[in-house]
Amino acid sequence: MSYYTLLTRPDSQPKAIKGQKKGIMTFVLHLSPSDLSGHEVCPCKTASCVFFCINVCGRGGMIGPIGDHVQGARLRKTKWFFADRDSFMQALVSDIRKAIRHAARKGFDIAIRLNGTSDIPWHRIPVNNAESVMHLFPEIQFYDYTKVAKRILKETLPSNYDLTFSLTESNDNVAAAILARGGKVAAIFRDKATVQRAIDRGFMGAPVVNGDETDIRFLDPRGSVIALFAKGKAKKHTGGMVRDIAA
Repeated sequence: MSYYTLLTRPDSQPKAIKGQKKGIMTFVLHLSPSDLSGHEVCPCKTASCVFFCINVCGRGGMIGPIGDHVQGARLRKTKWFFADRDSFMQALVSDIRKAIRHAARKGFDIAIRLNGTSDIPWHRIPVNNAESVMHLFPEIQFYDYTKVAKRILKETLPSNYDLTFSLTESNDNVAAAILARGGKVAAIFRDKATVQRAIDRGFMGAPVVNGDETDIRFLDPRGSVIALFAKGKAKKHTGGMVRDIAA
């Protein structure tokens, strides 16, 4: 049985564990995405992101008991979040405290990503008389990807909460505005060769960094594009979210 009620350990996530080479241990919260639980947790989803959501990557996409267990756990967590917000948040606080102790014992710094498969405004959900878990744990770095542009362009985020905007098939203009203001944009490219071309040439007028080396987005340069190469079903997707750069 997992030591954590809600968070997923770094050693259960191939990409998250890569951050340990930078001395950072990342714990992630995975919920059931979109409206699979009967509650919408991805308010700016598009047809493309629903088609190849990472919810069905890795262990979550396995056929059989493991995949069923992962999907069932995510569904239960999501329903719990909406049915009893207070007890859910208390469990989250408890998990974060456990994660802090675990990382310290191993000699790592810690990062928390709460929207592993969701897009919830955690910075606006109060807990324990604090404005959010970010305010409750000011010494901890939180980060997420989001498709909700106003969180980056219009809201004041906690200083320890880093957001990277996700490029889709239909939000290029908003992504350009975020880049112009020094924000970061994650973009999916067809393959590793296309990622390298983007790094060499730039994309949307901005410098490009390889986002698959680690998932530690808060260390990326401001005003940059984070290049991720397509995986699984996304490799052959033609809906516009996966970008191509001619050789």
